[in-house]
Amino acid sequence: MSKVEGKVCVVTGAGSGIGRALAVELGRRGAKGIAISDVDEGSAKETAELIGSSSRVEIHAAGLDVGDRDAFADYATTVAGHFGAVHQIYNNAGIADSEPVDQFGYDRYERVLKVNLWGVIHGTKEFLPHLIASGDGHVVNVSSLNGIMAQAGLSAYCASKFGVRGFTESVALDLKEEGHPVRATVVHPGGVKTGIASSALDWAKQSGREVTAEQEERARFYNEKLLKMDPPRAAEIIVDGVEANKPRILVGGDAKLMDAVIRIAPRRWPVFFSLLQRRFEKEFESKRRG
Repeated sequence: MSKVEGKVCVVTGAGSGIGRALAVELGRRGAKGIAISDVDEGSAKETAELIGSSSRVEIHAAGLDVGDRDAFADYATTVAGHFGAVHQIYNNAGIADSEPVDQFGYDRYERVLKVNLWGVIHGTKEFLPHLIASGDGHVVNVSSLNGIMAQAGLSAYCASKFGVRGFTESVALDLKEEGHPVRATVVHPGGVKTGIASSALDWAKQSGREVTAEQEERARFYNEKLLKMDPPRAAEIIVDGVEANKPRILVGGDAKLMDAVIRIAPRRWPVFFSLLQRRFEKEFESKRRG
């Protein structure tokens, strides 16, 4: 069993959302130490303060761009040196960006893949020697519902999240065949209340792209209508699955539903999904008209 109590755990993208909730949950379950990182170092330190106010766990907080290979290598060395051992890593950091493929520039593909896929690869590769040395390691890589099903306008995001799924499942087979004392788990969250959609719009504005009032209104409606689960509940489900050594964790009824539909009707699921989309659009237009 991959128990958290007494272990040293690493969480990327821990400045908000699921990452912050994971760090708090690990502290609640008695982790010995938690290394928290986020591209926004200030947010990582806020999470550290939040954990410190409710537990006695030792915390290491730092800024980290998970897409920077050298920075991640230095970070892994620093964390392992600080704690003396590392047992679990939760590669959670992720970003979103959406637009049809013919309008999506290479620079935007590179940005999404750098964080969502390469960040997971960097975290797994750089911490794996430490996880093996611990004698009881676990690598947990956060994919998405869009690592199970594709969606129009999300070619970069889907490529990255399907990639996380395939990478993690392959890593799990490698670890088993080589007899390493490390397990690998892929996580597929559905609609969790995080700021990833809003952050995507903020990035678009910062990049000089036009963001219309309708797009902002649609994003708000999306957040309210589809992102139902609170991050602490998602974190609880994830850590429960890790402690049970599950190779695959589905978070939320929407993730479970779409996974079942795709397995049962691999050719028909797009029809089912388009019906859900049309329903969403009708509700959105109805709300806009008041």
